[in-house]
Amino acid sequence: MASRTNQRVLLGFALLCASALPCADSSRLNAAESPSRPSVAAANFPVASAARLAGDGKQTRFILDLDQTVTFRATTLADPYRVVVDVPQVNFQLAPGTGAGRGLVKAFRYGLVMPGGSRIVFDLTGPAKIANSYVLDAANGQPARLVLELEEVDRAAFVQTPPPENRSELRPTIAVVPPATLPAAPESAQQKPGAPSDGRPVVVIDPGHGGIDNGTQSSGESEKNLVLAFGLALRDRLEKSGKYRVVMTRDDDTFIPLNDRPKVARNLNAALFVSIHADALPKAEGDAQGATIYTLSDKASDAEAQRLADAENRADAIAGFNLAEEPTDVADILIDLTQRETRTFSSRFAHLLMSEMKTTMRMHKHPLKSAGFRVLKAPDVPSVLVEIGYVSNKGDLEHLVSEGWRSKAVGSMAQAIDTFLAKRMATAGASN
Repeated sequence: MASRTNQRVLLGFALLCASALPCADSSRLNAAESPSRPSVAAANFPVASAARLAGDGKQTRFILDLDQTVTFRATTLADPYRVVVDVPQVNFQLAPGTGAGRGLVKAFRYGLVMPGGSRIVFDLTGPAKIANSYVLDAANGQPARLVLELEEVDRAAFVQTPPPENRSELRPTIAVVPPATLPAAPESAQQKPGAPSDGRPVVVIDPGHGGIDNGTQSSGESEKNLVLAFGLALRDRLEKSGKYRVVMTRDDDTFIPLNDRPKVARNLNAALFVSIHADALPKAEGDAQGATIYTLSDKASDAEAQRLADAENRADAIAGFNLAEEPTDVADILIDLTQRETRTFSSRFAHLLMSEMKTTMRMHKHPLKSAGFRVLKAPDVPSVLVEIGYVSNKGDLEHLVSEGWRSKAVGSMAQAIDTFLAKRMATAGASN
C-alpha cells in the first residue's frame, strides 16, 4: 500500500507541474470543480419559437425567432468546419425536426451548454465565413430575431478569418453570459484534492452527453435523458445504503466537456468512476442488443468498440468546443506506472459488474470490451463505461424507458459496486 501511496504523491506533484502548461481551449467549462451545478432558478428565459435556413451553397442565412432580444457571440471552428453561436440561456420551443441542413449548413443543433448559457452549433458543408450577424428588435407584428449570414470561402480565407472580438460587424452585439448569471457550485462539488471528507469511498456517476449533445436518438427518446434517469436512480440506490459519497458529473440537462468528467473523480480521490451510456447501431450494420461494459485500452478489442469510442470521443466537437490537442503530460512515466494498476482494478470491476448485471439485464453477446475512451483516462481511478442497451433495438428501448427494469438494473449494478469496494477497502485496511 505504501508504494501505491508514493505513486499517488509523485503523480499528483507531476500533474501539478503539468497544469502550468497552456490550456488547449480556455473557453471550456471548469466542470471538474463544479460537476453537479444546479439548474439556474426558474426565470424568464428568452423563448425561441422558430428557426430556419434559407439560401444556397454560396450564401446561407439562419434566422431564429425570439420573444425578446438577446446578446450573442459567434465564431468559426475548423476540423470539422463549424459555426458556434453562444447566447444566454434560451428556452428552445422549436418544432420537431428542426435542425435539418440547407445550403452551407449540413445540420445544426441547439441546447444548454452550461447553466445560464445556451449554444447553437452549425455543421458546415465546407469552409465559410460569418459575413454578417445581428439581432433585430420585435416590430410590426414580427418577433425579435437573431440573424446569421454565411458566405462560402476557401480554406485559406477561412484560416485567416479574425477572431470575433476584432470584427467590427460583430462587436456591437457580442456578449458573453455574465458570470453573475451562473449559480455557485454546491459545497460538495467544490471539494479540491486533499480536502477533508467523511471517510466514505467516493463513487462518481457520469451520465453521458447532456445539454446540446443529445447522444443517440430513436423513437423520440434521447440517450442523454435515458442515461440521466438511470444515473440518478443508481445514485439514489447507493446513497440509500449510506456507505458511499456519490457525486454526479451532471444531475440535469447540462453538457460537460469530456476531459472534465474524469477530473471530477480525480479531484475527489474517487474510488470508482462509472460512465453511463446507451448505444445505437446504424441500420446498415444490422441489429444489436444488450448491455456492454467497456474499459480503457490502447487498442480497441474489436471494430465495434473502436466505432463506439470514436463516436463518444467526438462529444466535444458536437457541443462546439475546439478540438485542439491537450498539452503533453510531463508525468508520462509516473502515469503509466499508476495506470497499469488502475487498469487491473478496472478490469476486475468490469468482470464483477458483468456477473451481477447478467442476472437482471440482457447482455450483449460480447459483454466485455475495451477501447481508447477519453472519459476513462483518469490514471488513478478505476473506471468503466457501461452501455446499458441499444436505443436502436426495440426491445432494449422498451427496457430503457421502463422504471421497473431500471430499478432491477441499478440494483445489480449497486451490488457489484458493494462487492468491489468492500474488497478494496478490506485490502487497503490490511495493508495499513
